[in-house]
Amino acid sequence: MNTVLVVDDDSEIRDILHVYLRNEGYSVCEATNGIEALQAIQTNSVQLVILDVMMPKLDGIHTCLKIREFSDVPIIMLSAKQEDMDKITGLTIGADDYMIKPFNPMELLARVKAQFRRSMMKSKQDIQMVIHIKDLIIDKGKHSVKLRENDIALTPIEFDILELLASHLGQVFSSEKIYESVWKEPYGYSDNTVMVHIRNLREKIEEVPRAPQYIKTVWGVGYKID
Repeated sequence: MNTVLVVDDDSEIRDILHVYLRNEGYSVCEATNGIEALQAIQTNSVQLVILDVMMPKLDGIHTCLKIREFSDVPIIMLSAKQEDMDKITGLTIGADDYMIKPFNPMELLARVKAQFRRSMMKSKQDIQMVIHIKDLIIDKGKHSVKLRENDIALTPIEFDILELLASHLGQVFSSEKIYESVWKEPYGYSDNTVMVHIRNLREKIEEVPRAPQYIKTVWGVGYKID
C-alpha cells in the first residue's frame, strides 16, 4: 500500500484529504508543519508528499528544499496564492506538481494517481542504458547525470524530461507531448510547467543557458536534443 504524507496546518484540509486518499486505498500519515514532515519522511516509508506552502515553524518552500537533500519522493505543492511566480518557485525548488487553494479534492487525487502511474511505469522500464551526448552522460540505471564528470543534481521530473529528449535525438517534442509523456495526464494549454522545467534544466546543464547546446528550442514547435 502506497503511503501519502499530507502536510498542512489546516486540520480541515488534512481531514478531507485523509478521507479521499484512504477511500482510494492509500495509507495516509499527517504533519502540521515542515519540521514534523521531515521527521515523518525519515521514520516512515513515504511514497508521495502533499505539501502546503504557508505553514508555521518551517514553511513548504524550505521543507521541499530540505527533502530534496536526501529524497526524490514526488512532491505536490499546495498554495493559497494565485500568482504564477509562486507556481514557478514551487517547481524550481524541486516540486513535481502544484495546485492552488481552494482546490477540488478529486482533481488533487487525479494528480496523486498520475504521480504514482509515472513511478510505476518507470519501474517497469529497462533502465540499464547509458546515454552519451557530447560532455553529458545520462545513466538511466543509476538515475544520474554527469556533465564533464561533474554530478548534476536534477529533480525526478527534470531527469524524465532530459531522458525523454535524449532518448529521441533529433525529434522535436511539443510542450503538450512532453507533459503527457512525463506527467501521464492531459496537458493544459495555459500551463507553463514544461517551460519552467526546461529553463531549470538549461540552468543546470548548459554553459550558456540563453544559447543552449543541448536542449534546443524549435520556435513554434517545441524542444529537441540533436
